[in-house]
Amino acid sequence: MDLLIRNASLPNGRTGVDIAIAGGRINAVGVALAVDAAQEIDAGGNLVTPPFVDAHFHMDATLSYGLPRVNSSGTLLEGIALWGELKPMLTQEALVARAMQYCDWAVARGLLAIRSHVDICDDRLLAVEALLHVKRRVAPYLDLQLVAFPQDGLLRSPNAFANLKRAIAMGVDVVGGIPHFERTMAEGAESIKLLCEFAAEKGLRVDMHCDESDDPMSRHIETLAFHTRRLGLHGLVAGSHLTSMHSMDNYYVSKLLPLIREAGVAAIANPLINITLQGRHDTYPKRRGMTRVPEMLEAGIDVAFGHDCVMDPWYSLGSGDMLEVAHMGLHVAQMTGQEAMHACFMAVTETPARILGLGGYGLTPGCNADLVVLDAGCTVEAIRLRAGRRYVIRRGKVISQSPAAQATLSLPGRPAALDFRLHSA
Repeated sequence: MDLLIRNASLPNGRTGVDIAIAGGRINAVGVALAVDAAQEIDAGGNLVTPPFVDAHFHMDATLSYGLPRVNSSGTLLEGIALWGELKPMLTQEALVARAMQYCDWAVARGLLAIRSHVDICDDRLLAVEALLHVKRRVAPYLDLQLVAFPQDGLLRSPNAFANLKRAIAMGVDVVGGIPHFERTMAEGAESIKLLCEFAAEKGLRVDMHCDESDDPMSRHIETLAFHTRRLGLHGLVAGSHLTSMHSMDNYYVSKLLPLIREAGVAAIANPLINITLQGRHDTYPKRRGMTRVPEMLEAGIDVAFGHDCVMDPWYSLGSGDMLEVAHMGLHVAQMTGQEAMHACFMAVTETPARILGLGGYGLTPGCNADLVVLDAGCTVEAIRLRAGRRYVIRRGKVISQSPAAQATLSLPGRPAALDFRLHSA
């Protein structure tokens, strides 16, 4: 064997488990495996999980905070306007450099798969070319899936559909859209129809920014589910954000959720950004803005959490830590039961892996040996601590590691040698 991990705890609650790895894949999983390996890691009862997966990100904009100016209001619409100001100033070299830096951050945090939307409304397709280059460079250690995203609207931007088709021909993986940003509800619905038909023709997945609005009448998710069923795209379509659902009346949602489930449409919420950008027109009471995550999970809909933005025109914070995303999602959705908290961990690991269609993902024999050893004993503790990443493993090789987040404290009135598990940045 190439690598043996001893005494691991798994996300499903199993403890004292060994994981044997050979040829970049998991060879065996069991208790007290009688095998020898070239390298051995003692997990010490810590959690070993498949890597984190970010189902929704904007890598073409990441780390551009302050260019050409700061979003002074912090709003979604100023962020979109600011991105429009920045686009003419973009260069491939700068796009690649920022994306590569972010990918390094991601790997150090155990984030080994990212779905990134890339704006195709710039006729030069600079960002597309840059991120295709990045995708090739990072392939040995990170899966980067690209979405052709018409940021300015498929029908609202004159060359958007032609550019989207060009981007797909160049190697972009997924068809994107933004129906609520079209000029009218009718044009938004038409854009969904056109994009889904194109995806069906090409055999591609679909992931649309859908109803990223506080308007309860923004109901494009219904249209997306309809065309998904009509065209046989079951399991290939995701609606991202879906924030208008937070403002919809309960009767309509009671009809909408079964439609989404029957169509096999997944949902991707972005807790850090949804809670920041939505509800801006409210005084008090002020809406949270994030979509109805617990209700969708109860209805049998796949729900993932995405990071969305890191230090860009829309969001000045962020670090690529999907446990921070899960932590915010847990709080905003009030998912504080044990099973619900575990579901939030799944929303940044197994569920987005399924939505992205990642092959070989998991902890069973035959899966890719892509693993993260966390400085925590279970999924809930990992979220609580935003646990340190002791080891990040890609295809059976350690590509990042850090020391245990332990310290011995001597506090007044306490025994002199108590160990306290501390959060490490």
